[in-house]
Amino acid sequence: MHEEDLLFSGLKVLDVGSWIAGPVSATILADFGADVIKVEIPGSGDPYRGLAIAPGTPDAEINYTWVQDARNKRSITLNLKTETGKTILRQLAQDCDVYVTNHPLHMRRDLGLTYDDIKTINPNVIYASLTAYGENGPERDREGFDLVAYWARSGLMDLVRSPGSPPAQSLPGMGDHPTAVALYAAIVTALLRRERTGKGSMVHTSLIANGVWSASCIASAVFAKGDFSNYPSVAARHFTRELYETSDNRFLQFTMVRSDEEIEAFFHVLEASYLLEDPRFNSRRARIESGGALARELRPLLRSHNADHWISVFNRASVPVSMVGTLADLAEDPQLKINNIIKPPEEDVGTQWVINHPINVDGLPVRGVKKAPDIGEHTKEILHDLGYPDNEIEKLRTEGAI
Repeated sequence: MHEEDLLFSGLKVLDVGSWIAGPVSATILADFGADVIKVEIPGSGDPYRGLAIAPGTPDAEINYTWVQDARNKRSITLNLKTETGKTILRQLAQDCDVYVTNHPLHMRRDLGLTYDDIKTINPNVIYASLTAYGENGPERDREGFDLVAYWARSGLMDLVRSPGSPPAQSLPGMGDHPTAVALYAAIVTALLRRERTGKGSMVHTSLIANGVWSASCIASAVFAKGDFSNYPSVAARHFTRELYETSDNRFLQFTMVRSDEEIEAFFHVLEASYLLEDPRFNSRRARIESGGALARELRPLLRSHNADHWISVFNRASVPVSMVGTLADLAEDPQLKINNIIKPPEEDVGTQWVINHPINVDGLPVRGVKKAPDIGEHTKEILHDLGYPDNEIEKLRTEGAI
């Protein structure tokens, strides 16, 4: 495969952001062939470089989050607190197709890097903006991570818990990564519009918008004046919504057990068809109203064997069953490899597999995973492309502009 065969070959993208949601939209563009220049702070770089070595994250010999999310980019360091640093960024912006940023809005105004500023020097640019709480309103300048804006503020944190339990925390990046896909979708939509009309534009999304969207199957009931007084309720929960522990401390999920035939087969496998004769459980409505009581009857039965046994016998009986996965399971899961959910890197990046983004287009070539850049690894190369000679580059370095 040649670089020119890639869909976005020749597309110039500036990644002027940090952490995950904004920059990962540029990573997806890079995978499809775009030339992505990541702008970082001199010395320290993107703070996201430090996540994998932070307390509470798994220890590894490589910076695995950076390897995954910063692949296929070039890095330049610019001190945007200096006029020279801002001048160089504007020079890069003059010739870019896509400008991605999640800098706080007040910072963009202070630095003169808003959409209005950038479109003045590049009217055809696609300016992709990621915020925590949206472009407008009293909280537009408020900063926030996905744990706060996507997970807590949207209601997801409160919804995903058992009754009587405190709200559950999210994983790092759990809202950032799907939000990055939303921003990528907005960018690609704007690129198609530009191709048809010649017009650049600003596109944007926010962490809170994606959080509310993720919660929308339940959250939409709020706007329909739904009654939440019994939601969620253990007493009104169908037994298939419960989790059941096996003898080897794994959990089984039966959410997809829905038809009468599947229900009957489920109880037959457990040798518990007698429960369907109990007045508390002898109809669908009764099983819903007495869901908690039925689950208590089933738990000791499912705890009598290990997970592999139950998966085998339920599969033979055509009863939909799923084991609650653990991270340890992923390494041996054949579905991940055969469906390109993980893929091997094209060069040595310190790991055998890298998690892929979830966008697939059959027949469309993608760039192999290449090493994520060191801090400012390509500063000199990029400045040469802008016409800066070596002596001027060294002067900029001495002055602290790069």
